[in-house]
Amino acid sequence: MEIVKMTDDHIAQVAQLEQLCFSSPWSVNAIAGELTNPLSCWLVAVDGGKVCGYVGSQAVLGEADMMNIAVEPACRRQGIARQLVEQLITELKNANNYQLTLEVRASNTPAISLYAQMGFQQVGIRPRYYSKPTEDALILRKEWEV
Repeated sequence: MEIVKMTDDHIAQVAQLEQLCFSSPWSVNAIAGELTNPLSCWLVAVDGGKVCGYVGSQAVLGEADMMNIAVEPACRRQGIARQLVEQLITELKNANNYQLTLEVRASNTPAISLYAQMGFQQVGIRPRYYSKPTEDALILRKEWEV
């Protein structure tokens, strides 16, 4: 498996993962739009030509927000999400960003545990942030020296 920057060739598979993993998935057009957004950095984990996972962010003035992350259900618990976030942080550092913020469902214990292991700290709560089902989001942040 390798982690590379998302290209047009990955869009359809990323959109399929969105449909599989989220109750309110991004559209193909929204995903494709991230490739031309100068604020965005999207990475994919590819194994044998197949997208196993992806992560995307947008950054402004040194502060990045993780827009989405997903891993194919059959590929979970193999460290792919960790590798994606680690590579995203490397890319963000290289672009002179100094922090990454994300939202995560309050019930998503595996993700919360992973982020805590990676040094993210809870900085707030967004009540009723998610729908289908309605749920609070925890706001997590990790900062680093540039």
